[in-house]
Amino acid sequence: MRAYSSYKDIIKLVNKVDSVGLVPTMGSLHDGHLSLIRRALSENKKVIVSIYVNPLQFDNNDELKKYPRDIKNDLQKLETMSDILAYVPNDNEIYQKDEKKKKYNFGQFTKIMEGKMRPGHFDGVATVVEKLLKMFNPSNAYFGEKDFQQLILIKALVKEQKLKVNIIGCKTIREDDGLAMSSRNKLLNSTDRESASNIIRLLKKAKQLYKSSTLEETKINILKDALMIDNLNLEYFEILDTSKLSGFLEQEEEIRAFIACKVGNIRLIDNITI
Repeated sequence: MRAYSSYKDIIKLVNKVDSVGLVPTMGSLHDGHLSLIRRALSENKKVIVSIYVNPLQFDNNDELKKYPRDIKNDLQKLETMSDILAYVPNDNEIYQKDEKKKKYNFGQFTKIMEGKMRPGHFDGVATVVEKLLKMFNPSNAYFGEKDFQQLILIKALVKEQKLKVNIIGCKTIREDDGLAMSSRNKLLNSTDRESASNIIRLLKKAKQLYKSSTLEETKINILKDALMIDNLNLEYFEILDTSKLSGFLEQEEEIRAFIACKVGNIRLIDNITI
């Protein structure tokens, strides 16, 4: 399978295709990514999979440098699927020289959780996603619910920019022990990997407690449990009604528990509906 470094080459191939799906990724593909791609293939004639580690969404250069990359393996995984077009650009293809991230204002929801812990992160995400959506003008674009706050952000971006694309959120795919699949998981050593398996346990316990306890009691209980897990440092734990996350969108009420932590030196996030 050929990988394309210029979006113009891909546009020529999909110009007259009825339905085109887009799956933006940062590579190091795992079964979570592949589930998005399979969903896109089931709903579109052609699917563009972008593989690009976007520098503008990282807090610092160290995080950017250590982000896992394996383009050869990524392309081998995509070769097993038909109707896939792999877009593998370099920085000069995406950004002009010295181009900065755009500044967006999507309201208070970008200032909590990930927005609070990683200032500027969402501006970097929205900048590259806006570029990709405008490049390819897909019928549908697919994003995982593990990055749920990001998913809401992208829906808000599409509404604000009046882009004609359906943003489709797909359920989180998990390892056998419940850890949400992430490209960062492979950076965990064996001890930290065992500690990371407790993340889903904390979320499930929150779901159970929320039914019989107050919100404050639930949060205190989870915070105490997190302190008992070796090498796990909690950054935040929240229970929120996601319909109130963004004033840009009309959504049904849904209560979710969100967690972010560092396990060893690796930062992981997750969430579940409760």
